[in-house]
Amino acid sequence: MKRAGAAAGAARAGLVLAHGRGGYADDILRVFHQLDVGDVAVIAPQAPGNSWWPTSFLAPMAQLRPHLDASLATMQAAIAALMADGLPRSRIWLGGFSQGACLALETFARDGAGLAGVFGLSGGLVGTEDAGTTPEAALYGHLPKAFDYTGRRDGARVWLSVHASDAHIPVRRVEDTAFVLDRMGADVQLQIHPGAGHAVLREDIALMRGWLGSAQR
Repeated sequence: MKRAGAAAGAARAGLVLAHGRGGYADDILRVFHQLDVGDVAVIAPQAPGNSWWPTSFLAPMAQLRPHLDASLATMQAAIAALMADGLPRSRIWLGGFSQGACLALETFARDGAGLAGVFGLSGGLVGTEDAGTTPEAALYGHLPKAFDYTGRRDGARVWLSVHASDAHIPVRRVEDTAFVLDRMGADVQLQIHPGAGHAVLREDIALMRGWLGSAQR
C-alpha cells in the first residue's frame, strides 16, 4: 500500500483509492494529486500482478470470486489502516478508476456501512451472484448479476461517472449501480458523459475536490 497526503491522525478525511486493471498504485495517486486537497490522508493499495481480477467485471462469478474476495480484503485492510491511525470510519471515502472503481463500489455495497461515500470513476458494481440465463446486449453479451447486499448506507454520498459509450463499462451496469445504492439509502449522483471514452475527466476531479473539501472534522 502506498500513502500520500496528510497524516491520518491530522487529516480532514481519508481516501482509499484503487487503480485500474494493468495499473499501479502510483497511477491512481496522480488522480489524488490533481485534487489539491492537502488535508486528506490517502492509501492506494497495489493489486498483485497489477489487476484486481484477471477478466471483465461482467464475467461469471465463478471466474471472479476468488480474486474478488482477496481484493475486497485488501480494501478493508486499507480502511482499517486509516482507522488505526486515528480517522473515524465516518470520514473515510473509497474511490477508484475502471476496475478499481468496480472494486471500490463493491466494497462500499458489501462492507461500507458507516463510510462517508465512494467515487466510482468509470465503474459499476460487480454483483453477488449470476442471474438469468440469457446474455444481454446492454451488458456486452454477458449475463446479468444479482445485487443482494444487506444493510443501509444512509447519509453516504456516491458519485458515478461514465461515458455514454465505454468499451469496458456498460452504461446499463452503472445505471443498475445507481439504483441499487440509492435503494440502500445513499445519496447517489450519476453523470453520463457524452460520446465515447474511458477516462477520469475534469468534472470528476472538481466533484471529488468539492466533496472531500467539505468533509467535516
